[in-house]
Amino acid sequence: MTSPAADGAQRSGHADGVSGPTSSPWLRILGVCLRYTAAVLVLLVAGGIFTGGVAGMFSVVYGAGIVVLFFGISLLIGHYVGKTNPSGAIGLFMAAYVLKVVGFAVALFMSGTPEWLDRTWFFAAAVAVVIVWQTAEVVAFSKTRHLLYEPSPAPEASGEQS
Repeated sequence: MTSPAADGAQRSGHADGVSGPTSSPWLRILGVCLRYTAAVLVLLVAGGIFTGGVAGMFSVVYGAGIVVLFFGISLLIGHYVGKTNPSGAIGLFMAAYVLKVVGFAVALFMSGTPEWLDRTWFFAAAVAVVIVWQTAEVVAFSKTRHLLYEPSPAPEASGEQS
């Protein structure tokens, strides 16, 4: 049986017992967020169908879908840009956030309010998914490992004693 540190060293390839950074943290965070959001979405859809009928169901899916799309874009940007330009990722996050806010606002205002939209279920789903998504994102991000310093190579074993 091996220790957890040794297991981490074997997985990361580091010989000094230190595990490496989380590989592709953005996609892992996206997966966690999607799983928790899907669980809440099932409950919201059931409530929407029960009280609002088909319009309630579609309103829940529409509200949740907009939130998932909005936040998912950021994690995908982090995944693709973080590999090639990690130091520029924050700037791109900020630029993408501004573009998303403006783009989504324009798209929603131009499309108007569909007749079938149940405003209560749309709002409830959007708010619930924002809360669940952000909570899952923070918890998943807090569990990632980031490499701050490159581990030093293991010293060569020699017969000399000091």
